[in-house]
Amino acid sequence: MSSFVRYRMVLVVLAVWPLSGCLFRSRKVVTVVKPAEVKTATAAQLIEYLNAQAAKVQSLEATVDIDTTVGGVKKGKVTDYQEIRGYVLARKPSMLRMIGLLPIVRNRAFDMVSDGQNFKLWIPPKNRFVVGRNDVVSRNPAQPLENLRPQHLYDALLLRPIDPQNEIAVLENDTDLASDPKNHKAARAQYVIDVIRKSDAGWVLSRKVIFSRLDLLPHRQLLYDADGNVATNAAYEKYKEDNGVQFPWQIEIARPQEEYDITLNIVKLDLNQTLGEDKFVLDQPAGAEVVHLDQNGNDAPPAGKK
Repeated sequence: MSSFVRYRMVLVVLAVWPLSGCLFRSRKVVTVVKPAEVKTATAAQLIEYLNAQAAKVQSLEATVDIDTTVGGVKKGKVTDYQEIRGYVLARKPSMLRMIGLLPIVRNRAFDMVSDGQNFKLWIPPKNRFVVGRNDVVSRNPAQPLENLRPQHLYDALLLRPIDPQNEIAVLENDTDLASDPKNHKAARAQYVIDVIRKSDAGWVLSRKVIFSRLDLLPHRQLLYDADGNVATNAAYEKYKEDNGVQFPWQIEIARPQEEYDITLNIVKLDLNQTLGEDKFVLDQPAGAEVVHLDQNGNDAPPAGKK
């Protein structure tokens, strides 16, 4: 083969190559946050910060806008409920009350209270009063609001300190992929504190607290059940400082197993105010249909019915 023929063949290959998709593959490059933009901390410093912030918050009283989404793969559809105004009260060690108001008329859509072990839920539009234990699993797809447990909200709202007697904390240096409005992918540097707890069955993964390395604040918390499944996925954004306390004004609480997601956008926040016992009293309304959740997690018959 002459050099002229070989030269012509090379020209043909170079001309056709860009037209043949099977000869090459392109991909976007993931950008990484520049080292100068990230902050560093040790495991001890992150744990000290977490414990210090937890100690500073003994109670909270907040006016919130509540966004609720129910459903997913199990239910076969997703329902977004209209945003409503509400109030959240919490007091350590385990008291919580949450009230939701109906749009426009502002009558109560629900009212629930918990002392950490037991809870009560009053749903005026349905004239239904539910009582039970926080640790009893009772999934009622027909009544998604009844799947709420105040303790789940409490655990997401107020991050617990690390208990050195019963917990071990381990540091991970990790990255998380995120998209901007133009769908550009970027790797965000983060620290993950894995909290391993001593239980009757041995050492188990209790939760993960994820700190952004841009501000060294907790932006996510994953809480696990006894089988190692994610029970709660909480996200924290829009931090504001109040008397030395950094507190998020947007809190998203997702419960993947029950398939509901609640986002609290804080409108007004008061920390460490005195909240008396009367703030956490919810009496059974006269004439309400009462539902007791039994120890097996099933709905017992309403009071007076078989």
